[in-house]
Amino acid sequence: MQAARGSMNSGLKANSLSFFESLVMGVAGSAPGYTIAVTTGVLLASAGALAPGALVIFAIPMLGIAFAYRALNKRAVSAGAAYQWTTAVFGKFFGFFSGWALLIAALVFMVTGSIPAATASLNFIDPALTGNVILTASVASLWFVVVALVLIMGIEITSKVQVVMTSIELIILTFVLIAAFVHVTQAGAVNLFSWSWFGLGYSRQSFAASALVAVFFYWGWDVTANLGEETVNAEDTAGNGGFSSVIVTIFYYLGFTIAALFLFSLKDAKSLTDNIVYNLAVASGLGRSGGLAASLAVILSSIATLETTMLQFSRTLYAMGRDGALPRLFGEVSSKTQSPVRAMYLLIGIGLVLLWASSLMPSVGAIITASVNAVAIQVTYYYGLAGLAAAWTFRRERGPRWLMLCLFPGVSGLMLVGLGIYAITTFNLITQIVGVGGFALGILFFRPHRYRAGH
Repeated sequence: MQAARGSMNSGLKANSLSFFESLVMGVAGSAPGYTIAVTTGVLLASAGALAPGALVIFAIPMLGIAFAYRALNKRAVSAGAAYQWTTAVFGKFFGFFSGWALLIAALVFMVTGSIPAATASLNFIDPALTGNVILTASVASLWFVVVALVLIMGIEITSKVQVVMTSIELIILTFVLIAAFVHVTQAGAVNLFSWSWFGLGYSRQSFAASALVAVFFYWGWDVTANLGEETVNAEDTAGNGGFSSVIVTIFYYLGFTIAALFLFSLKDAKSLTDNIVYNLAVASGLGRSGGLAASLAVILSSIATLETTMLQFSRTLYAMGRDGALPRLFGEVSSKTQSPVRAMYLLIGIGLVLLWASSLMPSVGAIITASVNAVAIQVTYYYGLAGLAAAWTFRRERGPRWLMLCLFPGVSGLMLVGLGIYAITTFNLITQIVGVGGFALGILFFRPHRYRAGH
């Protein structure tokens, strides 16, 4: 699969990532530290005590999509990933909007992903500062630019930084999780364990809201597919790295959600949307020092997931530019770093504008809640189409392979698309504008006669 050559273009740097680095990228993309810190409270607010069950239920379709990605990646390695596969199966319209959905999700996430790095950083100075939206936006902007500059330097430097950050993050998270359960066994729990946490007592609205938050929890592991053209033995490595990372993150998400129910009342847990990992560390008896270590994990995770989201954005935009689906200048890479720097410059500009626009919202919690829902809508669309593309591609398989490569991804894809369509009807005006409006904006850029997909 060769890139079209331009004045800058020498193609992405092949064979830069090993399986281990691909796995790390997948875990970093899902960002356990960041996601637990800012999204656990949102999940508890929507699902209540059913939050652990929501994570288990919606891990199932996510695994179906992971199977789809792994199988499709074996057929066609592409920086465009879902955009390329969907185009090949369903045509330019659905393919373009698959790529567009990822681009919009990544841009919106620039706000959600930068804020936890900022609030965790401010925790080192004074926890009271984290409620100041303008100050938080300033620190978030600084982290945003620093991360973008690292990516511009090239994939090899980016992957080495990623391995270090994610390894430290997981070590700290594991320590905090163990401390939380030890504290529960020694000092008792605010809430006793109940199998009802895994029940199905949702209302229709709470089910949709909980499902979207769970989708947001797991989103991001698919960056491994977008990095396929830069991965060693990509046909196997990229897909296996993404699938394995989903398994790893399920463990952490479920563990921390149960720990939060053990250590806090449901009312208190719902309000901890800026950094619940910090509060869990303190409540586990680790004190202020333990809380700051937890904040370090959140900072590292936020930076790591910003990196992977920027990678997904830049590689998808690169693939769409290479095909001509979007301006071809984005389909070129720097001859020095072999990275799509023009895509990164666009991301920096738009990302900073969105970040400061979000500061007009009344609170950090309001920003996060609106962003989570808006991102999840985009994700249900392009994940769902990838699942359906796999179902069509592998429809002639037989036996167990048909079940795992066709039926499982197909049903998972239908579930996610249906969820996204239904959830739109439950959103407030701000979320509809960001989630649906951003998606609809793609109509202005869709010019099917100008490009040929499938390079």
